[in-house]
Amino acid sequence: MQVITSSKEMQQYALQKRAEGKSIGFVPTMGFLHEGHAGLMREAKKTTEVNIVSVFVNPTQFGPNEDFETYPRDFDHDLDLVKEERMDVLFFPEVDEIYSETDMIELHVTNRTEVLCGSRRPGHFDGVVTVLTKLFHLTQPNVVYFGMKDAQQVAVVEGLIHTFHFPIEVKRVQTIREEDGLAKSSRNVRLTEAERREAPIIYELLRWGRTLIESGHLSIETAEKEIKQRLSEGLKLGKIDYLQILSYPELLPVHDPNGELILAVAVFYQNARLIDNIIFDVKGR
Repeated sequence: MQVITSSKEMQQYALQKRAEGKSIGFVPTMGFLHEGHAGLMREAKKTTEVNIVSVFVNPTQFGPNEDFETYPRDFDHDLDLVKEERMDVLFFPEVDEIYSETDMIELHVTNRTEVLCGSRRPGHFDGVVTVLTKLFHLTQPNVVYFGMKDAQQVAVVEGLIHTFHFPIEVKRVQTIREEDGLAKSSRNVRLTEAERREAPIIYELLRWGRTLIESGHLSIETAEKEIKQRLSEGLKLGKIDYLQILSYPELLPVHDPNGELILAVAVFYQNARLIDNIIFDVKGR
């Protein structure tokens, strides 16, 4: 496995592999890697010939009062995991390899961001699409791999690729979970023992909510209220940030359930904000 820190070297490597006719899989991450990231890498190994993972904590997607400086970092651990998964390249650039003072273009997302996490983090997805556009040009992927835990991000990335006609396939990878159902996340380490014991109720209520919606006995608006109330009653230490049912990937209000829906939730704990979701089709397609 090769570690590349230079943007120029990364692009030269990727262009050479494309010239050789090799397919490239790319897993962009912000580091502090865990089993969820490993699942993305394993999916890449199945489907593409050259596999690249990036570790870059992107400053432009953090708001003024968010956790850029305290975001967990452990490069040695990340390096060991990437080696264990037998990826070909770990791209680990410094900030000035990705952004410079002479940059004159920033991207702005106009759809799919006014709900869920996007409504709480203005500018966040602008930073996401800006850095991904840069990373896509540097790594030249045929396929990119994203976990469905952050389903809004996947929806935005799919929109980015469609809008700019990137010749890239987005591979949606199902959320990797702990044995008790909690979605794996780098922020889980910030939970207290008591919070960690409580947190699995989030996924439990998502599954219950899906069953409630699929029964067809309630309107979407009423079902949303019922699910939110039940989750609120179950949380003793956490506090609901949002709970919404929307169309997917459009992320629009649902009036006539048809096609994919997302039931998404975010919960605040003392030092962590957890997100999770279930995506399903009420008609079983």
